[in-house]
Amino acid sequence: MSALGAVASAMALRPAVAADQFKMGLLVPGSVAEEGWNRIAYNALKYVEAQLGAKVSYVELQQNPASFEKAFRDYAAQGYNVVLGHGFEFQDSALTVAEDYPDTWFLISSSKVHKGKVIGLNTDSSQPFYLMGVIAGKMGKGAGFIGGLEIPPIKEALDGFANGVKATKADMPVRSVYLGNFQDVTAAKEAAVNMISRGADFVIPDADAAGIGVIQAVREAGPNICTFGVFTDITSTAPDNILGTYLADYAQGVERIVAGIKNGSPLPTSNVVFGLKDADVMKFTYNDKARRAVPEDVRQYVDAVKAKIISGEIHTLGG
Repeated sequence: MSALGAVASAMALRPAVAADQFKMGLLVPGSVAEEGWNRIAYNALKYVEAQLGAKVSYVELQQNPASFEKAFRDYAAQGYNVVLGHGFEFQDSALTVAEDYPDTWFLISSSKVHKGKVIGLNTDSSQPFYLMGVIAGKMGKGAGFIGGLEIPPIKEALDGFANGVKATKADMPVRSVYLGNFQDVTAAKEAAVNMISRGADFVIPDADAAGIGVIQAVREAGPNICTFGVFTDITSTAPDNILGTYLADYAQGVERIVAGIKNGSPLPTSNVVFGLKDADVMKFTYNDKARRAVPEDVRQYVDAVKAKIISGEIHTLGG
């Protein structure tokens, strides 16, 4: 029997995961209409629907752990095979609900958990943020980072960015602010304006919807102040200022894991970490039309740094 035939036979013996019954749910901390973090999860859900013939559904939630647990329970009780909680903040609720629903797989974005059927899918943002830091160090005088909540994935992005700056220009100041939420555009803009007034000419957001406030501040400060797009391409909102974009094609990585669950393939024995080595998931592109577009010699230097990150020669979180 061919490998394909063996898979087909296994699926025939497991009607609960037949293509027309396989179901995946998604919990997002905000709106999927917003470009950025929540949209990449929605795109992943739709990609699973298209590639695996899954029945899919999603719920938009505010930052409320009680609502996280209820939503997980609702999906599990309805027989959903997989539920993706899109953010580290969903981890504790998933671990609690998983004890009562052993037939459901729970995937948690930006998490390092691996316990039973709860698997963390951690996109190591410290790596592309390190590249942004290298560029800032090569081209700038001062740098700023504006994050949403002070949680591990945001702190890792900050550490990666700061380490990239310091490895390139050791005496360059790097300032940082956590907003305490992912929605306050006004607070993000005010923080960015403050950093720019104190000499930062590179200000980077990692704050989901609030990040648009950083882009607004940078754009209004003029073409000599730079930033990067994070997770999705929003270059058109500040074409003079956005030097490049960290694109997270999360759909490719999520579909890879969900396909294994659906087909009964061997699954990861630890949390999943996507990095620059996963070229189909993590991409870093440049904006050639920016007023201070990254010059070719800096791009070549960044390529060399990227290769060292992939090989393990450079540790973006230090150590």
